[in-house]
Amino acid sequence: MALSIWEALAVFAAGVGAGTINTIVGSGTLITFPVLLATGLPPITANVSNALGLVPGSISGAVGYRAELRGQTGRVLRLGLTALVGGLAGAVLLLALPSDAFDTIVPVLIALALVLVILQPRLAAAVQRRREAQGTEPHPHGGPALHTGLLFASAYGGYFGAAQGILYLSLMGLLLEDSLQRINAVKNILGAVVNGVAAVFFLFVAEFDWTAVLLIAVGSTIGGQLGAKIGRRLKPGVLRAFIVVVGSIAIAQLLLR
Repeated sequence: MALSIWEALAVFAAGVGAGTINTIVGSGTLITFPVLLATGLPPITANVSNALGLVPGSISGAVGYRAELRGQTGRVLRLGLTALVGGLAGAVLLLALPSDAFDTIVPVLIALALVLVILQPRLAAAVQRRREAQGTEPHPHGGPALHTGLLFASAYGGYFGAAQGILYLSLMGLLLEDSLQRINAVKNILGAVVNGVAAVFFLFVAEFDWTAVLLIAVGSTIGGQLGAKIGRRLKPGVLRAFIVVVGSIAIAQLLLR
């Protein structure tokens, strides 16, 4: 499909915005997907093209957060394997299920994730007090509960991915004892894994638009670096508030579309 110069610029700008917002918190798909639909791409083709185009942006954001990733290699490998399995399952579901299969549940999932993000400091403190009372040590990689949650969140990410990062942040913020910025760095890696495995799958079995993919790829790569520069400077309270604002906008957009 041939894009006009203005459509191409809009897709590129959406890619920059998506790469930026994905690196800071997630939900970049809510910027690019409507723009691709507006150019005339069918929903499935737009979704697949978007997933392919956002892979470089996820990698770019992860590189921007490399300082926060130090000392987390084991955690990233374990959680990344879970994300890979879930992402592949979600990509398969995208081609097997109707395009509106997640329309009802996704806003509810995001709302629950936002509640967890808001309450995370208090919930984490309560969990810590319980561990101290029981004399148990926290699991360095979150344990079975985190892996189960990430498996389902990654399946959703491979399927559509809007606000996927918020789901990751809420789960890891509750079940890992670490700073929000270091958790955010891991989130960027997991996003790259899910987008990457879905992209490889789509290359062989789905239709996509190479022009849209390239425009989003270049834009999201730039956005990934911008997002890292901005996100790494935000204090935990400010970052948490930003997550809530973006998530609320995501819920509104999903309900109104």
